[in-house]
Amino acid sequence: MTDIEHFKHDVVVIGAGGAGLRAAIESREQGKNTAVISKSLLGKAHTVMAEGGIAASMGNVNSKDNWQVHFCDTMRGGKFLSHYRMAELHAKEAPARVWELESWGALFDRTAEGKISQRNFGGHEYPRLAHVGDRTGLELIRTLQQKIVGLQQEDKKISDDYESRLRVFAECTITDILLAGEGENRRVAGAFGYRRDSGKFVLFEAPTVIIATGGIGRSFKVSSNSWEYTGDGHALALRSGGTLVNMEFIQFHPTGMVWPPSVKGLLVTESVRGDGGVLTNSEDRRFMFDYIPDVFKDQYAKTEEEADGWYTDPENNKRPPELLPRDEVSRSIMAEVKAGRGSPHGGVFLDVSKRLSAETIKEKLPSMWHQFKELADVDITEESMEVGPTCHYVMGGVEVDSDSAAAVGVPGLFCAGEAAGGLHGSNRLGGNSLSDLLVFGRRAGMGAVEYLNEMDEAGAIRPSVRQQDVNAAVEAALAPFNQVEGENPYTVQQDLQDVMADLVGIIRTGDEMRSALDRLAEMRVRVANVAVMGGREYNPGWHLALDLHHQMLVSECVAKSALAREESRGGHTRNDFQGMDPNWRMVNLICRLSKDQVDIAKQDLPWMSEELISLFAVSELSKYMTEVELNQLRVPEGAV
Repeated sequence: MTDIEHFKHDVVVIGAGGAGLRAAIESREQGKNTAVISKSLLGKAHTVMAEGGIAASMGNVNSKDNWQVHFCDTMRGGKFLSHYRMAELHAKEAPARVWELESWGALFDRTAEGKISQRNFGGHEYPRLAHVGDRTGLELIRTLQQKIVGLQQEDKKISDDYESRLRVFAECTITDILLAGEGENRRVAGAFGYRRDSGKFVLFEAPTVIIATGGIGRSFKVSSNSWEYTGDGHALALRSGGTLVNMEFIQFHPTGMVWPPSVKGLLVTESVRGDGGVLTNSEDRRFMFDYIPDVFKDQYAKTEEEADGWYTDPENNKRPPELLPRDEVSRSIMAEVKAGRGSPHGGVFLDVSKRLSAETIKEKLPSMWHQFKELADVDITEESMEVGPTCHYVMGGVEVDSDSAAAVGVPGLFCAGEAAGGLHGSNRLGGNSLSDLLVFGRRAGMGAVEYLNEMDEAGAIRPSVRQQDVNAAVEAALAPFNQVEGENPYTVQQDLQDVMADLVGIIRTGDEMRSALDRLAEMRVRVANVAVMGGREYNPGWHLALDLHHQMLVSECVAKSALAREESRGGHTRNDFQGMDPNWRMVNLICRLSKDQVDIAKQDLPWMSEELISLFAVSELSKYMTEVELNQLRVPEGAV
């Protein structure tokens, strides 16, 4: 039997981005022995790539902002498919999480009065994003990482051991969540993985596991996502008996770099548009005015003059259409490119130089200025950028309880951040991701602690890992070394990215997705037969061979869900079912694994509470809802 390192903890957090670190902090502060598993080095999580800001209705720039407005904006952005309770908690708790970060040392940009500065972003009615230039995610991770270090220093004073109650395992990948018990009594018992540098296997015994592994973007050809985003958490939860929700909704950020090819897809922050950048086509025309959907026509400017006036006088002008939700802007850019009005390298132009001075651009958008200057030899203080859609975010994820972040169907499993589904519905608003991971990262930590306390108070014996499960995990991890004539995992991944980009991308059809599913079925056989050479130390081919199993499973969930939803909504656009269908608004598609096959089922979306639904005018709801639903809203007050 292969030697295995063995550790015991109360809580194991898989992922060291914003959601994972915030969950770990909460767990440790409530007295639980906590492990954080980082696929890369601590501080290198994909959260650092979030540039624009943290959405929170603090009202520092416009006092009219409040949690109710933020809630409404989130529901509109998700085309009323968001889980209302998650959206409510998110809007209510986001300001406290930002102030908490400030108390932990985060250095936010400031208004003239000394308050935390907030900027405009697409889909948000008021300037709401607390920011640190265009490096907000980096500051968030720096602050949470320093908080982790501070807690470890406290532990050192008590126990003479920095890692006595909070330990970080860097460059470690989890391949299996281990369960104990049978049937309805099955529950989390631990996690199994390996150290990426040495290849040595690691077993964590723990009654609670928190998944905070981020997204799935590496399954697409052009993506803003880092190499870690292979859908690990989604697949781990599914294989453990959990369910995934809303997997058809993939967000393509409208502005990624399109040139040079070596950096294609690299994110261009929405802050550029929030601070005044405009989109133009090859005819030098601001085309977004042609693409304002009917559901948003009352909220956006109809002329350039009104749009320009909004930046200095938002009370008397409507916002520019460049700040429509991301799904709308992405589709509009693709329409211009397909119509032959794109930029030389297949995108459109984004220009902030005509509105802001060079000094202001370098102050507000330092990363963007440096990024284009160094990578594309473009000075954004003097000329426009070429941008186009890039796979950026998955709205779908593990189905969780809204309040506790507990994964549905798997006692002891919790999930937060991009790996969790429900909050964003069919489309996420910019900036909501960072407040999402703070709000629900904390709630996942709280949920795990409560679960443990209830178990201990009841005198229950903590579940034990079964040796046969550990043996099976070892065998699966070593399988790629035992293939004699298998394929190169890099070739398989490239083919997978091509299939997902070409057949399950921004614009979809039923025939293309059926073809994609046929290709994915063939590819699953290929993935099972990939071969790797060499040893387990520093072997990226082996790492990818294991990641591919996650990527294949999640890609199948995306394609099957996209085929099943016969409408266009948010990040899911069907050419053969154009426009939103009110009959699909109350439907969540749920993915579950049955005998190694992905099954799709319809599930009713919970109805909003009376307090929350009263925040919207019936005239607005009529754009989304069925007549049956609207009739419920029109019942006279006091009627039975």
